[in-house]
Amino acid sequence: MRINRTVELLAADQPVYYTGEHAGHVLTFEQGKEDAGTWADYINVGMEHGSFDMTGLDEYLRGLVAGGPTRSGHRTPTVIVEAPVEGVSEEIVRFNAWQFRQILGRGVHGILLCQAESAGAVRAFVESCRYPVNEIGVGKDLGRGTRGVGSESVTTQVWGVDRNEYIDRADPWPLNSEGELLLGLKIESKAALPHIEEILAVPGIGFAEMGPGDLSMSLGYRRGAPQPWPEVMQQTHERVKAACLLHGVAFLHSSTPETVAANIDAGARVIAGRREETARVGRAHSGREMPV
Repeated sequence: MRINRTVELLAADQPVYYTGEHAGHVLTFEQGKEDAGTWADYINVGMEHGSFDMTGLDEYLRGLVAGGPTRSGHRTPTVIVEAPVEGVSEEIVRFNAWQFRQILGRGVHGILLCQAESAGAVRAFVESCRYPVNEIGVGKDLGRGTRGVGSESVTTQVWGVDRNEYIDRADPWPLNSEGELLLGLKIESKAALPHIEEILAVPGIGFAEMGPGDLSMSLGYRRGAPQPWPEVMQQTHERVKAACLLHGVAFLHSSTPETVAANIDAGARVIAGRREETARVGRAHSGREMPV
């Protein structure tokens, strides 16, 4: 059994389902205890728009451990945090890498980088989340990791492993087949459109999505793009999906109980929707039995 249930499922080509808000997530010990029994495979904690609350995140993760194990028998559900920094440029990401250290130092299982606009920014993101002793993929495409030691007294209590095992396993999957970190991207701005394929070719990314809300506004739609999507958005959606499939990156797509089966068949492996019914229908379609 892996530490990260979401990685475990994606490695088996099973779709995963998440819950959680982009802002206003309650980060308390008691909420963590309650959320340990979630129906979802992972919990999204929104800090792009929500509060950057490291004390609350510490308490929440301790609550998840206290409320565990999960329905699937894991120590905690997977927790992925949306970081506040924008992935606009390599320089901006490197100057704000302290955010990744703080978030990972609480013991979470992954980070989502929003507004990814360049391969350099994504490369800096991956490197900032890796310990320098983990060298898989270092060379032409990636530099050495820059994450520092010091948080292991906290992270090992969440993961339930010793210090050396944590350092070995706190590495991005699928770049490292034994890694337990899941790093994700949102491609959601007009500036990213010329660079989609090179962005998703950067090693170390585990999942990605086209962010329709922010992309709509970037393209000038105040209240969101009309349905069906304008041609440029539909093309962007297909380009992101194709690049994900080419590079072994799980493609994230919103779904409802009515659309989830078709989206899975079309290649989606991370399902947004935040509804247990969507997960129930999708799991049945992919031959996955409950509990989660």
